[in-house]
Amino acid sequence: MRVTGTGHASMRIDTAAGSILCDPWVNPAYFASWFPFPDNSLLDWETLGRVDYLYVSHLHRDHFDAKHLREFVSKDATVLLPEFPTSEMEDELRALGFTKFLRAPNEQVVELDGGLKIMIQALTSPTDGPIGDSSLWVEYDGVRLLNQNDARPTDLTVFAELGHVHAHLLQFSGAIWYPMVYELPQAAKTAFGKQKRERQFDRTWRYIDDLKADHVFPIAGPPCFLDDVLWQFNDIHGDEGNIFPDQSVFLSEYAKVGGTNGIVLLPGSVAEVTTSGATTTHPQPVEEFFANKTAHLEEMRERKRGVIEAEKASWRHPEIDVLAGMKRRIEPLLDESIYLAKGVGGPVRFDLVGYDGAEVESIVVDFPGKQVRPYADEKVRYRFRTERALIEHLLHIDEVDWVNSLFLSCRFSAARIGQYNEFVYAFFKCLSTERLQYAEGWYDEHERAVDAEDVTLGDWVVQRRCPHLKADLTRFGIVEGDQLTCQLHGWKFDLPSGRCLTSVGHKIRAARTPTP
Repeated sequence: MRVTGTGHASMRIDTAAGSILCDPWVNPAYFASWFPFPDNSLLDWETLGRVDYLYVSHLHRDHFDAKHLREFVSKDATVLLPEFPTSEMEDELRALGFTKFLRAPNEQVVELDGGLKIMIQALTSPTDGPIGDSSLWVEYDGVRLLNQNDARPTDLTVFAELGHVHAHLLQFSGAIWYPMVYELPQAAKTAFGKQKRERQFDRTWRYIDDLKADHVFPIAGPPCFLDDVLWQFNDIHGDEGNIFPDQSVFLSEYAKVGGTNGIVLLPGSVAEVTTSGATTTHPQPVEEFFANKTAHLEEMRERKRGVIEAEKASWRHPEIDVLAGMKRRIEPLLDESIYLAKGVGGPVRFDLVGYDGAEVESIVVDFPGKQVRPYADEKVRYRFRTERALIEHLLHIDEVDWVNSLFLSCRFSAARIGQYNEFVYAFFKCLSTERLQYAEGWYDEHERAVDAEDVTLGDWVVQRRCPHLKADLTRFGIVEGDQLTCQLHGWKFDLPSGRCLTSVGHKIRAARTPTP
């Protein structure tokens, strides 16, 4: 099995029975904030795009690059489609010209022509990607590969049971806006960033240990930030709280926990994987490339400056009445929402900075009141400050997912009262009736489900499944004193009270073990 690195989470898998192109991303994403790093725009995409199969793991725009898919990927390719709860991915791919689809039943092995086997595991909670994420398992002639990319399954048992895996490709770096955009003292921001960076690596080590593959390939991150206003997010400034460590940092940290089987894929690197080993060739020495990371980024910044400026020029739509547009988009969904509106539980404010950089219009999404209105000097749960032009653009293109656009762009600042609230972000990724109804149904079912099984962790008896997303706490739970941390997503719980310390809701059942 040959694996060609094509940048970020993208790769081409070649076997004698067929080729699969996974998650090709080349063009900037999220309001021209994210770019693939190392740069993959100079690869021979005309050749790389002539494949038998296309696999797109989910709809995040650093995995689903519509422009690139339209221009460079063969429409004769059969799409390996995850079993997601909505038809959005298929609809978007059909709009790009794809007509052949293999709808893979969830967690079932499908044998393709020539003995090539695949299995897709779809994750379908409202917090998995933009309503869905997935992993791809591939087997040919006894060689097995797992492309886990961004997905965070509760465990990897379903893959391990299919036989020993030879190549495990998974995310290790940040893909979020926290804590960089929060209006916090720098010392606090660094401390929170350091905690998140450590949690990212801890989760990665856990997945690697679960699967015990012969070779581990760090993929799906980090992006790079080439706009001058975002440049500080690149991990080149000696900031221990930066959540975007690169592949060379991964190898260094992996070595500290005894990892010796890591393989980095640069764009154009080729790994030949067999049941007995892997040989890899690179377009240039990996250590040398990352030793010159800053120079590579500076060269990319100059080369892509025109792309960024062209994107920015397209955002302004002064003809749009933002308040009226937000009312029209959001109020019907507030009327339909039960669980998300209750979960947010208060007003959320948007401070929109005008073209002059000074004038500010404040608009409130009032979840209890089920309305969008001008700010009335009240306390709010969350406050987001961003450019008015960005909201104008979202309304202009009728964007249904403000998380997979505005928030992932990092082109905003945020403040909140109290704990993190997952319902705020769940709502703003569900700005369509189809998405909202799915999310409401999922939370309804999730809230009514009872986890009857208990396990003992340290001095505590707790429910086996994490109240957040059902991770198995016998695998991901760490108890320190009276506090439990689920390492899958880093959520913390106060065991004496059962209260979630990370977000509102999600109380855990816990009791001290009886004294003999």
